[in-house]
Amino acid sequence: MDSHSASGRRGRVLGLDVGDARIGVAISDDDRRMAVPLGTVRTGAPADLKSVAALVEEHDVSQVVVGHPLSLSGGAGARAAAAERFAGALRTFLRVPVVMQDERLSTVEAERSLRRAGATSEQRRRVVDRAAATVILQAWLDANR
Repeated sequence: MDSHSASGRRGRVLGLDVGDARIGVAISDDDRRMAVPLGTVRTGAPADLKSVAALVEEHDVSQVVVGHPLSLSGGAGARAAAAERFAGALRTFLRVPVVMQDERLSTVEAERSLRRAGATSEQRRRVVDRAAATVILQAWLDANR
């Protein structure tokens, strides 16, 4: 299957891990094979929407993937509802498709990887948002090859 068939479009995909204070951001390569960390955006409307829109424009992004923090049982709590609202706002603000990706344990996985890499707790705090966004985006890329 072609790596672009999931959306019918080519190009980079932006991955977002929506948190209370920051939004972790990751981006894929043009062939949608690998996710890499890009940075963070501060939360707070409408500046966060404008910042994401600027990244979409700057990096010629053709799709956005927002992490969906479901509970371990698969239920949607307050954090999942907040991510859904943010994705809905992005859909009205952007001209590219916005989809949700189950992100259960993405932050745990990102923390574990950073710890294995020898990052100190201070270093992990600084980069865990973008690392979690990378985990979320890579999961979506792998599922949509």
